Parts: sequence; structure tokens; C-alpha cells
Amino acid sequence: MDPIWAAAADLWWIAPAVAGAGAVGFATVRRRQTVNGKRLGYDAARLELRQAQKDARAAAVTVRIARAETTRMVADRAAARTDADAVASARRALREAQLASKAATARVKAARARVSAERAALGAGDLPLDRVRSRHDAILARWMEYETDPAKLLAFPGMSDGRQPHTAAFFAALERARDLRPPREGERVTASAFSDYRRAVDDLERALDVAERSARGEKNPSDLPDALREAARTLMEKSTEALNRTTDLLGDWNARRRRGR
Repeated sequence: MDPIWAAAADLWWIAPAVAGAGAVGFATVRRRQTVNGKRLGYDAARLELRQAQKDARAAAVTVRIARAETTRMVADRAAARTDADAVASARRALREAQLASKAATARVKAARARVSAERAALGAGDLPLDRVRSRHDAILARWMEYETDPAKLLAFPGMSDGRQPHTAAFFAALERARDLRPPREGERVTASAFSDYRRAVDDLERALDVAERSARGEKNPSDLPDALREAARTLMEKSTEALNRTTDLLGDWNARRRRGR
């Protein structure tokens, strides 16, 4: 028998085996892509939670450092080694650090809620990336009405005026979401890239809502809480400064009395 045909007879089983292995491998890859696609939102939410927890720990450390610095400044003030302005500055830094720490803790709670929501959505039929893309498209369609509808264009010219602060903020968010949008076909999307894109779409939706309310002359709902928080913060700072001045005066009086002895 010809040696070539003899070898072919001995190795006839290789071709079916390779074909079978290729089919199994293709099916495995497709299944992995599907599973990863469904888990993309959940994996991104867990990534955001880890980052939020890291930020909260760093903010807590900053508070401890600011508190220690404030204590040192108060002691130096009592010993007449520094002035009242330095003490007030240290106390303001401590308040800023405490507010930042509270905000970081709130972000951790929000991230935990998102993890729970994404875990519950794992059984949904659509994919997380498709859901975010659909939201993005809906926001773009909502904005395009102000560009293509003559009545809206005349009624709300501020929606096309980049000189308006809220509209300019929306345009910036629009560009960021466009740049972060993953391609429909091509390379696989990582949890980190999906998280950035989802956050950009969230920011875009909020920016459009604020720009619409501003263009219509409505009061931005985010303005009132901010104003109230700022008023409360100003009142708290004034009360704290009055208390601090009283404490400093008492410290000066005690220091003079000790020197008089």
C-alpha cells in the first residue's frame, strides 16, 4: 500500500475529532460570551462597590488626620504658639473632611443597592449593555426633538445655546457618553468600561433634565436642596465660629491669669 494512503488510513479519526472539538469550543465561547454579557451589569456594580468602599476608607482616614490636626492647633493656640485664624482653618478642614466622609458612605450604600438590583436582573432576557444603549438612544432622541421640531426650537432656544451653563454642561456630558459608548460589534466590553459608560449615561440623563428645566424657566429641583444645605451649613459655621471665639477668649483669659501668677 502507498505510504501516504496507509498514514491516512491510520489517522482517519483526527478530522472528525478536530471538527468536534472546534464545535464544542465555539459553543463554549458563545456560552461564555452570553454569560459574561448577562453578568456585565452585576460585575460592574461589584466593581463600583469596591471602589466606593475604598473611597470611604480613604475619606475616614482623612477625617482622623484632620481631627488630629485640629486638636494640635487648639493646643498650640492655648500655648500661644499659633493664632485663631489657624485654628479656624483647621476646624473648617475638619468639617469639609467629615462632609466628604458622609458623602462617601452614602455612595457605598447606593453601590450596595445597585449590586442587589443587578443581581436580581441576572435572569432578565435582555443584556445590560443593550439596556444602557437603549437608554442612551432614548436620551438622544429626546434631545433631538429640540433640534428638529421648529415649535420646540422657537419655544426653547436655550437648548441649542452652548453659552447657557446648563446647556453647555449637557453638551459636555453628551460628548463624554458618545466617547465611552462601546461599539456594537468588536472587542469584548470589560466591567470597568461598562461601568464608565453607564455612569456617563446617568450623568447625561441628569444633565438633559436640568437643561430642559432651565430652558423652560422652571426651578431646578436640585437647586432648592443645595440652597437649603448651604444655608444650614452657613448657619452651622457661624454658630461654630461664635462658639470657637468664646473658647479662644476663655483660653486667652486663662493664659493671662496663669502668667499673672
